[in-house]
Order: sequence, then C-alpha cells, then structure tokens
Amino acid sequence: MPRKKDNLAPSPNPTSFEDALAGLEAIVESMEHESLPLEELVASYEKGSALLTHCEAILKTARGRIELITLGQHNDSPLDSQAPATSLAMAEAPNEDDDIRLF
Repeated sequence: MPRKKDNLAPSPNPTSFEDALAGLEAIVESMEHESLPLEELVASYEKGSALLTHCEAILKTARGRIELITLGQHNDSPLDSQAPATSLAMAEAPNEDDDIRLF
C-alpha cells in the first residue's frame, strides 16, 4: 500500500511535544505496516530520528523545570529548611547512651 505523504508527513519544525510525538508515531506506523522502498524507509528513519531528538530535548527541558520547581518548594518550606540543621545538631550532640561506662 503506498504511503500517503499528506497525512503522515510531520511538520518540518514541530513546535510542541505533542506534534512531534504524533509525527514520530505516524512514521513508526508507516514503517511497520507499509511496504516502502528502501529510500523512503531511510528518509523516514532520518525524520523520525530528528523528531525523537526534538522530543527528548523538550522532555529534558521540562524535567529541569520540574526539578527547579520542586527544589523551590523544598527551600520555601520552614520545616525542610530546619530539618538539616536539626539533624546535624543531633548528630553532633553527644548522646549519653554512646558514652562508654566502666561502672
């Protein structure tokens, strides 16, 4: 079955993750279920590789933003900001149970 280029061709520069992912899924579907000439398979692979790289870059950026948000929330919490100091003070404070007693 010949490939319909109008329906499956991804936009040249997808701007959103969803557009890039939809284009990648369309390429994978066509490569799996259609008998394509070698040249079209290679071209599809190249387009898919570019879309995958684009998706990974978007995900990496999103992951970084989420980590910053999460760190900001932890730094804003009074309990979290006191926790390291409290645990550090407890670790440095001598504990009577840790003393060695002979009698």
